[in-house]
Amino acid sequence: MRVGILSARSGWHTDELLRALTARGHSGSVVPYEALLARMGGARTSSLSSEGEQLLSVDAVLARIIPNGSLEQIIYRVDALHWLEDRGVRVMNSPRAIERCVDKFYTSALLHEAALSTPETVVCERVDDAMAAVREMGDVIIKPLFGSMGHGMVRVSDLDTAFRVVHALELTRAVFYVQRVVEHQGCDVRAFVVGDRVVAAMERRARDGGWRTNISLGGEARAIDLSPMWTEPALRAARAVGAEYAGVDLLPARDGTLYVLEVNGIPGWSGVQSVTETDIAGAIVDRLVAGTASARES
Repeated sequence: MRVGILSARSGWHTDELLRALTARGHSGSVVPYEALLARMGGARTSSLSSEGEQLLSVDAVLARIIPNGSLEQIIYRVDALHWLEDRGVRVMNSPRAIERCVDKFYTSALLHEAALSTPETVVCERVDDAMAAVREMGDVIIKPLFGSMGHGMVRVSDLDTAFRVVHALELTRAVFYVQRVVEHQGCDVRAFVVGDRVVAAMERRARDGGWRTNISLGGEARAIDLSPMWTEPALRAARAVGAEYAGVDLLPARDGTLYVLEVNGIPGWSGVQSVTETDIAGAIVDRLVAGTASARES
């Protein structure tokens, strides 16, 4: 099987996927989103290529990190994934799942509709509405609508500070995503879901009593085995957004409620791989191969 790995760049994750593909007798190549070239009409048949790789001729595409760009660039890159999928190329995760996960509002709405516990959240465009949410909730985290690894999040409980943060964001024409702080023990769980199972999980704990648990921001991690009480909401969260593989963040509150915070549809796994012996890239490739074979049979 030939697999194209669409990514912003080569690195540890793409190397791991190429290793797992080779170990299973398949071939793969890393192709950059920025080099996508679509042709339609004229003397040639429709095609989509990237640096010589004809993507309509591969058996499957693994969609990795979509690089930053203008709104037009991002829409074009995701639309290219839709175009591939519509023409019979298996794309994992699907562009639909990626669109749902990249937008925190969309993710939160789908999780809520799936009857999963999520923190109280207000999403709005007007400063007055954002400040009203801060006053009502008291202690909040203001997050960027798009973003990952904990970057851009600000925790505020003081109205003057909140006013400055909100007005600074207004200058960038941001959408305000205001979420009530959940009282917890300083740790959360990243469950790595592939298909219908959690293949690995880690507990992340903030350093020095802080509230940020992200490994990229200094959090500490250890591998854990999840009980069915934790596994079930992680699987339901991935299904709610349509992701075949996902990083699901779970937060146990002091009152015993288990909250689903986020679902990452283009997840990295270097952190969880560092604390587990599970071959996560292998599990992703196995899911891709099995799904591609099943699609052909149907």
